[in-house]
This record gives sequence, structure tokens and C-alpha cells, in this order.
Amino acid sequence: MTAIRYVTPLREGGSLPGVVEADDLGTYVMKFHGAGQGRKALIAEVIAGELARRVGLRVPDQVLIDLDPAIGRHEPDPDVQDLLKASPGWNLGVDFLPGSLGFDPLGWRPDPAFASRVLWFDAYIGNVDRSWRNPNLLVWHRDVWLIDHGASLIFHHAWANATRLFSGPYDLDDHVLTPFATELEAAEADLAPRITEPLLREVIGLVPDHWLDGEPGFAGPAALRDAYLEILLPRVGKPRDWLPDLDVRHRARSADGRRGENRPAWLDGSS
Repeated sequence: MTAIRYVTPLREGGSLPGVVEADDLGTYVMKFHGAGQGRKALIAEVIAGELARRVGLRVPDQVLIDLDPAIGRHEPDPDVQDLLKASPGWNLGVDFLPGSLGFDPLGWRPDPAFASRVLWFDAYIGNVDRSWRNPNLLVWHRDVWLIDHGASLIFHHAWANATRLFSGPYDLDDHVLTPFATELEAAEADLAPRITEPLLREVIGLVPDHWLDGEPGFAGPAALRDAYLEILLPRVGKPRDWLPDLDVRHRARSADGRRGENRPAWLDGSS
């Protein structure tokens, strides 16, 4: 697509995404390669978001949008002007969901199967940004949609230590759906077999070459795509290495009824 109008910045996130209109008459939340998190946040958005969609989770449509920084020339905010000037060419557009509301676990108790699937998937991709403070879930047409996966795949920020960075158990303490994810084994049995080498190659292949080009230590985009595959594919085969046993945690909470210090009541399953 091509961006034809810059509508407004979204100031909730640190990367300052903006709402744009494109030449397909669609409205998108644009995430910029010139933002502070850089192109790796966009790479994570594409790989994690498109993988989530292919295993059956709801993710807004993603498109590549060509940006001419001139479309923001009347935007008065100098930070926005600087961001647009730093982001010519292809950026990521995420379908804007008009009328959607931020997910609030105090207002809607998630289905255990849904909560378990999302938690398993977030643990798989190492998503550190779906906390009770910032769920990154939207309720739209009575369904819950997953957004903002730019903080996933943290290993690609330090390739020399990628294996170590992506090893060890996923931290469940702050995840917004931890109290409700009581069917994790069923979620694993459903999702893990779907994540195959052909599927991973497909979603990694959706990342534009020029977002991958120039990575230190790699001969080119093809070598970098292989590196993503070499980290993500083995992770499917041994999920319990990175996913703590939630059954123990739920049983302990049910037995003593105690809550952790400074933790909101809903984290313990009350509403």
C-alpha cells in the first residue's frame, strides 16, 4: 500500500505509531522503522503476528505501507515530523479496528482455553509486553484481538548470545492471562504441532529483505532468516524447558488464597 494521509499520532506507546490512510481506502496503525526500537520491532511484529494468525489467534491484518514523509508536513509536533523524516519507504501497517476497546480483565473473565492459548504462544515467542499494566489486547466485535508484538523475539537484539537470551523459563508473573490459563497442556497439544519448519519459513519469509539487510555477522537476508529459524524451530520440541508448570502455581494459590505483595486482586483469579 501507499500512505496518502497522516491522520494522528498514537501516544500510548513509546515508539509513537500513527494512524494513516492508505491508497486502498483502509485505515492503519503505522509502525515506523525510524522509531527508537528500529526495524527489529517491525521484524518481530511480522514474524510473531503472522505466526499467531496462522495458529488460529486473532491478529489484525498487517500490510507493508510505502511512506513519503511529505504527507506529514502539516503535523505540528516536531517529534512526529522527525519520525516521518526518519522512516521513508516501507513501514508496517496494522489494520485499525474502529470502536475497539482495551481489554480489561476486571470487566471480562477470559475463557480458560483462550487464555491458555495466548499465554502458551506468548511464552513461545518470548513476548514480554502483555502484562496486567499493558495487556495489548483489544476487544472488537465481542472478540479479543492480539496487538503489539514488537517486544517479542528479544534474542535478535544480541545475536552473539541469542541462545542464552532465549533459554530458561518464561516469566509468568506479570502476564495478564496467567490467573486464567488453566488449560495449558491442552493449548500446547493444539498449538505446538502447528508450528512446523515450513510454517516458520513462510512467516519469516514475509519480512522484507531490506529490513534484514546489513545485520552484523550475517552474509545477507537469507542467512539471517536461517538464524531465526534455528532459534524458533527447536523451541517447539521442548516447551517445558521454557514454560513453567502453571498447575503447581494454580494449586498453591487455591490452597492458601494468599496474594503476592502489591498485586491486584484479579491476578489471583478473583473479580
